[in-house]
Amino acid sequence: MNANGARYPQLEVDLKKFRHNIDSMVKLCQEQGIEVAGVIKGFHAIPEMVKEFDNSNCKYIATSRMEQIIDSKEIGCKKPFFLIRIPMLSEIEDLVKYAEYSLNSEQVVLDQINTECRKQGKRHGVVLMADLGDLREGFWNVEEMVKTANYVETQLENVDLMGIGTNLGCYGSIKATPEKMNDLIAIAEKIEAVIGRKLEIISGGATTSAPMVFDKTMPKRINHLRIGEGIILAHDYEALFGVKADFLNQDVFTLKAEVVEVKDKPSYPVGELSFDAFGHAQTYVDRGIRRRALVALGKVDFGDPDMLIPRNDKLEILGASSDHLILDIENCKDEIHVGDIIEFDLCYATMVYATSSKNIHIVTK
Repeated sequence: MNANGARYPQLEVDLKKFRHNIDSMVKLCQEQGIEVAGVIKGFHAIPEMVKEFDNSNCKYIATSRMEQIIDSKEIGCKKPFFLIRIPMLSEIEDLVKYAEYSLNSEQVVLDQINTECRKQGKRHGVVLMADLGDLREGFWNVEEMVKTANYVETQLENVDLMGIGTNLGCYGSIKATPEKMNDLIAIAEKIEAVIGRKLEIISGGATTSAPMVFDKTMPKRINHLRIGEGIILAHDYEALFGVKADFLNQDVFTLKAEVVEVKDKPSYPVGELSFDAFGHAQTYVDRGIRRRALVALGKVDFGDPDMLIPRNDKLEILGASSDHLILDIENCKDEIHVGDIIEFDLCYATMVYATSSKNIHIVTK
């Protein structure tokens, strides 16, 4: 703890900016007939942030972690929860008890959900997932998916077939496009022809699908998206998809870390090169003697140092070990001293690490 009482490293969360992002994205989606499931897994379900989702016009809250649903329910969240990772058989009891909806692709899991619903005297809504080429979760065979949908509709008395969905870009890096969305709609219509009614939900994916909302190319029957990064950080829209999102705040999070050493040192290690602490053989560029700063923050706190974004553009991130971040500060060497606080913006990958690190002190304002 320093003189002003702050503990570092620190992750500061601006709740007003976060709420602005929620309200703005939900409004944009709802104007096109799309309801939003706000995904909380990226920030490790920080309670104050979950509450912002719960108090907003966002229709659902979603996460891949059952523990986060339980914790959110225990702090009084009222909105319906989606479990967006295929449920483990070992967590079905908690799923039925705490979550209203889940994404599914296995009949054995659906059967177990039905059995548990009967035990608890409850109902549970399911969205069946279609794999449209990203090769993560979902039915690959369309006929199998249609058959399973009809099975849920006609044979599982305690399970409600809410609709179907897909995921694109998270594993296979397949782009979400109107053509892929129309493929999903075509599957939905095959299911509807068999069960004799319209599906309530056709879920077009996650943040990777949201650019179609921006340019209004999302096919009309897509009425549900699961958005996390695109609300929390809004970094990927322009960085990855080339979409302008100036109306969203990209500085909801501020990662703050303290400088513990400032010295002039060679830029090329001295001695026989071997491996770093993580077993990697690194490469270095000899730039002569340079001013360097060590910051009390490491890979265990943020993952990949190349994905941290210093707010001071005169800084250069050289690398990191488990517990130290190494900066080249030659271009601002008179500005940075031991004890100074360096600020960083986050991307999705660094946010996931930082919000789950027990070594980082989270502060909301």
